[in-house]
Amino acid sequence: MKTDASAAGFSEGRLNRVNDHLQGNYIDTGRIHGCQILVARKGCPALFQSYGLKEAERSLAIADDTIFRIYSMTKPITSIALMQLYERGLFQLNDPVHRVIPEWRDHRVYVSGEGASMKTEAVKAPMTFRHVLSHCSGLTYGNSPHPVDQEYQRLGVRRSDGETLNSFVQKLAGVPLRYQPGEKWLYSLATDVCGYLVEALSGLPFDEYLQKYIFDPLDMADTAFQVAPEKLDRFAANYQRRKDKTLKLIDAPEHSAYRHKPDFVSGGGGLTGTTRDYYRFCEMLRGGGQLDGVRIIGSRTLNLMTQNHLPRGYDLTEMAMGSFSETAYEGVGFGLGFAMTLGKVESGQVASGDYYWGGAASTIFWVDPLEEITVVFMTQLMPSATFNFRGQLKNIIYGAIED
Repeated sequence: MKTDASAAGFSEGRLNRVNDHLQGNYIDTGRIHGCQILVARKGCPALFQSYGLKEAERSLAIADDTIFRIYSMTKPITSIALMQLYERGLFQLNDPVHRVIPEWRDHRVYVSGEGASMKTEAVKAPMTFRHVLSHCSGLTYGNSPHPVDQEYQRLGVRRSDGETLNSFVQKLAGVPLRYQPGEKWLYSLATDVCGYLVEALSGLPFDEYLQKYIFDPLDMADTAFQVAPEKLDRFAANYQRRKDKTLKLIDAPEHSAYRHKPDFVSGGGGLTGTTRDYYRFCEMLRGGGQLDGVRIIGSRTLNLMTQNHLPRGYDLTEMAMGSFSETAYEGVGFGLGFAMTLGKVESGQVASGDYYWGGAASTIFWVDPLEEITVVFMTQLMPSATFNFRGQLKNIIYGAIED
C-alpha cells in the first residue's frame, strides 16, 4: 500500500515516532512478537507498517496480508448489520427484543441471593433493541462469580461448537438479568444477541448476511469466521502474557479452531481479517456510510449510532458495572456498537468526537470524523488490558498533524 504522510497532513518525521515506539518499546523488548499499523487521513494512507513476527516459533514475519483474530472488533460490524435492517423498517430502537424472541417476554431481574434461593423481580420496562446495541440490556458475559453468572454456567450458556445462535438465545431466556434494562452499562453477550436478531429478521444465516451486505460490497476479501485452508499460511499465532511477563503460545495456526467453520457464528467476537479489510470498513464509516461509491449504511443512521446513547448524557464512569471492556471510562460514552470520546479534558485525550472499539487480542481501531483520521492496529496478545496501545498511539499520531 502506497503511503504519503505529507499528503495526509502529517509531519513524516513526527509520525515515524510510531515506528520507534512500537519497535523499541514492544518488539525489541519482547513484550509482543509482532504488530501492524495503518494510519490514514482524508482517505490518504500515511503509514502502513509491519513489525516483528506473526509466529515466533517458526520465525515467520508479519506481512501486509497477515490475517488476525479481531475478536470484539466484530461488534461494530454486527451493529452496522443490524442497523441496516433498521433502515429497512424491520424494527424501531425502542421496540422490545421479545418481539423477535418471544421467550424473553418473561425475563426476570436479579435482586438478591443465589441458586434456588435467588430473589428476582419483574422488569420495569422490557429490554429493547437500543439496549442490546448499547450494552445496557441487563445481560452479562456469564464469567464472574456473581450469582447471575453462576446461572449462565449452570444452564450452559456458551459461544462454542455445539451451540447455535438459536439455542444460545433460548438458553438466555432462562437466565435472570443482572440489572433493570437501561439502568446500567455492562459489557456483555448482547452483541451476539444482535447477530441472532440479524439472522431472525433477515431470514439469512448471520454469516451469509454479513458476506452479502458488508464483506462483498466493501471488498473485505479476507474477513470471515474461519480461515480458509489456502489462507492458513497467512494466519498469525495468538499469544498470552504470563505473570512473569513472558509470552505463551495459546493458538497456533496449524491447530487453530479457526480452520473450521464454527457452529456458533459470534457477532460479538468471532471474525478474523486483515488490516487492509478493516481499514476499508473504517473508511466506509469515515465516509458517512459509503466507500468507493457503494453505500453500506445511511449517513444519518451512522450519525445516530455514533452519538452517546447512555441516559442523561452520562459517561461510562457513571453507568458502567465492572471494569472489563475495551475502553477506558473517563469522558467516554457509548452508542450503538461504538464507544466515543465525549470530551478532551474529561478523557485526557487530545481528540474528541472519535469513535472506536477493540478486541481481546489487543487489536484496536478508531475513526475521527473531525480530523478525518482512520487508524487500525493489529497484534495478537491477550489480555487486551495489558498495554494501553490506543492512548499511546493517539498521543503520537495527533502530535504529528501539521495542518
